[in-house]
Amino acid sequence: MSESERSATARRDLVVAIILGLIAALVFFESTKPTQQHFDYTFRIAGALLHGHVGLETRPPSWLNEMVPRDGRLYSVFPLGAVLSMVPLAILQRAGWIDNFCGHWVATILVACSVYFFFRLTEIRSQPLVRRIFFALFPIFGTWAWCNLGFGGAWQLALGFALLGEVASLYFLLVRPRPFLAGIFFALAVGNRTELGLTLPFYLYFVWRGAAGVDAQNWGNFLRSLRKSWPALVWFLSVPVILGLLTAAYNFSRFHSIFDFGYAHIPNLMREPWYQRGLFSIHAIPWNMQKSLFEGFNDYPRFPFFRFYPFGCSIFLSSPFLVLLFREGGQFKTAIWLIIGAIMFVLWCHGNPGGWQFSYRYAIVLLPWMFLLIVSNGPAKISTIELSLFAVSVVINAAATYQFLWTNLIHP
Repeated sequence: MSESERSATARRDLVVAIILGLIAALVFFESTKPTQQHFDYTFRIAGALLHGHVGLETRPPSWLNEMVPRDGRLYSVFPLGAVLSMVPLAILQRAGWIDNFCGHWVATILVACSVYFFFRLTEIRSQPLVRRIFFALFPIFGTWAWCNLGFGGAWQLALGFALLGEVASLYFLLVRPRPFLAGIFFALAVGNRTELGLTLPFYLYFVWRGAAGVDAQNWGNFLRSLRKSWPALVWFLSVPVILGLLTAAYNFSRFHSIFDFGYAHIPNLMREPWYQRGLFSIHAIPWNMQKSLFEGFNDYPRFPFFRFYPFGCSIFLSSPFLVLLFREGGQFKTAIWLIIGAIMFVLWCHGNPGGWQFSYRYAIVLLPWMFLLIVSNGPAKISTIELSLFAVSVVINAAATYQFLWTNLIHP
């Protein structure tokens, strides 16, 4: 391909990615209703930060029952990164441009940006444009992300920021290497979902691989390649390290421990039956596994003839497209499965599978890794099986979005 052809292709991809992101935003905004937008924990703390405080001085509304009272203030248990993600919105409120938390708009912007980067990430493999478009739309509209992000609450938006951070960071490592930008987005991901720190070795490997110009299978001359790649590694780690230090200071200022995020201090939380063995325990694995992999649907007498349970169901039933994970081939297959396994193990050890949700909301953070695997395995041209599974997945998640957000069909 000549230089002019590559330039034309790059311009086409940019235009398609922008248009696709805008279309996704429009569809998402019109199809969702932010029923949990009033759970604005991070937005309130972001506003307090602008006034030089890490907690609230006045008692918030009663529905914000996860605030921790301590030393005359009330603190959020969300990590600092999730709070900092809301600072731009808090600035707009302080400037008088908005009155209240607009979680619906934030979720819509996250969807648009995520779809944009998912499309750009498909460049890791040569494939037809149609297949790239379908695959870029899948992580939002073919999975539980559609419904859960649509709730618009602080919990869901933290997952949305993490999703965007992961996919953008992968793009700036695997497609268009920019270590500093990749590090910023990695910090966004880890700042919102701390368990994603487990993925750091994978990111560092690709920073080293891209900067040193070595083959993935060639580990010879390691020290020489490390000397060559250390500036890129420093650029990548700079923002995450700064965020880590600030998070440690943030935790210490609230709970007098750099490792204490405060979750165990939520009033009466540890009295709940699923936390009797602690916030994290291997005894929680069977329940989480059952909810995330094996829980089914309920029947319903009218179209679409099934109804969803409000506290979780199988990710493979909610997104049949994921069966493509098990196809032969794919780049980084072993590494991706190790990452999925490590993150899932930590999530399964959490005492509660996630509360009110469609499918298993925590698994939103796995979607970029699943995407990488699926987009790089199987045939290069889109197949009938892929189209069929995509269509079924979209229908299921559209039904879930409708039932959870627009009807009263779902009950505890």
